[in-house]
Amino acid sequence: MPISKMFVVRFFQLIKGRRFAEAERVLERIRNKTNETEWNSGYLHALDVILLAQKSSDSYAFIKKLDFENEKELKNFRKDFLAEYKNKIHSDYDRGFFAAWADYMLISKQSLAEEIKAEATDEKKVEAPSEEKKNASG
Repeated sequence: MPISKMFVVRFFQLIKGRRFAEAERVLERIRNKTNETEWNSGYLHALDVILLAQKSSDSYAFIKKLDFENEKELKNFRKDFLAEYKNKIHSDYDRGFFAAWADYMLISKQSLAEEIKAEATDEKKVEAPSEEKKNASG
């Protein structure tokens, strides 16, 4: 069975929310429902790395230097990971590893876009009542 994107998205959401115990349970579920192939092994290894790096206090880890609030940076890193994923010189294991990182960048970018959209909606809600009051009194 291929890796479930639904579980992967949930895993990344839990990582972002720093809910590591739940993320570990989801990762175990992904592992149990996935065929053992080189590509899947690389993908799962990347998920392990992402989880461990986020849990650690290692300031030198790549993931600790990422600005998850910078959509352009996330997009550029995703582009780089996709280039490595598509590079036929890499083994299936490596390509799975890079695919997981590309997915993480994509989901992080989408999450950021949703947060920005939600903030804009919240700001409009706050502004709207004051506009109504102006119209009612004028």
